[in-house]
Amino acid sequence: MATIDRHATTLALAHALSAAERGLAVIPLSRTKLPALRSPHHEDPRPAPCHGECGRLGHGVYDATTDPRRIRELFAAAPWATGYGIACGLPPHHLIGIDLDTKSGTDASAALRELALRHLFTIPATVVVITPSGGRHIWLTGPPDTVIPNSAGRLAPGIDVRGAGGYLVGPGSRTERGLYSTAPGTAQLPPAHCPPSLLRLLTPPPRTHQHAPGHADHSPPGHPDAEAQRGHGLVQFVLAAHAGQRNTRLFWAACRAYENDMGETLAPQLVDAALHVGLTEREAHSTIASAARLTGRR
Repeated sequence: MATIDRHATTLALAHALSAAERGLAVIPLSRTKLPALRSPHHEDPRPAPCHGECGRLGHGVYDATTDPRRIRELFAAAPWATGYGIACGLPPHHLIGIDLDTKSGTDASAALRELALRHLFTIPATVVVITPSGGRHIWLTGPPDTVIPNSAGRLAPGIDVRGAGGYLVGPGSRTERGLYSTAPGTAQLPPAHCPPSLLRLLTPPPRTHQHAPGHADHSPPGHPDAEAQRGHGLVQFVLAAHAGQRNTRLFWAACRAYENDMGETLAPQLVDAALHVGLTEREAHSTIASAARLTGRR
């Protein structure tokens, strides 16, 4: 059992209740930033998937709530909690967290600025949380009908995304590494709307191919057939671009290609696809080169 720091727990509960008043669903966290309550199913030999339907506490982000009574119940069950997590993707804010890391050896802030310049968006005034290591969590809101997945490094090296099913460590939380706090002048701001072009980067692409019934693809990862299908899907993703999303789709596809060690091989096909949808050769090569830099391939 973790050592109980009642003062830190009291402060965490106060901050969690304050966040709930703003419509943010919360859960208690331990000093490790993990949910403070252990799963009630951890001793089951073959636990069935449960998101809290059993009525017991300990289902991680699925316990998240804005109900003050329930929040107090959660913290009472976890008196060792010194922080709280804020669930992403839930109404009314449909929170999206952009996590700029400082521990990966990359300049995540510079990567975000390059993305903003290339895709013509600016991060609006919004809540920014400073992490103990000097990183930043940028809070944005998404549309209710769009599910943003969690990802690590997919947008760019050092940039993680917290979306549906994920959570952000709330300001006022104390962890093993220190205190999370809001950046000056941002504490009272509402989470700002995610810029449309950034939202497109965060939204997973549609599936670009289907197998005929009875002909499922059983190629293992790394198999030439699987790689060819993946490359074909990326090219088709660019070919499906409409005006206003051509650069974004090309950049996304090129990043995925380089991450899967297909960048150099697939680049000519991506350039051809980009030319087909109306980009110039110079724009296509520039966008692909940017993807190579951001994925550390150049």
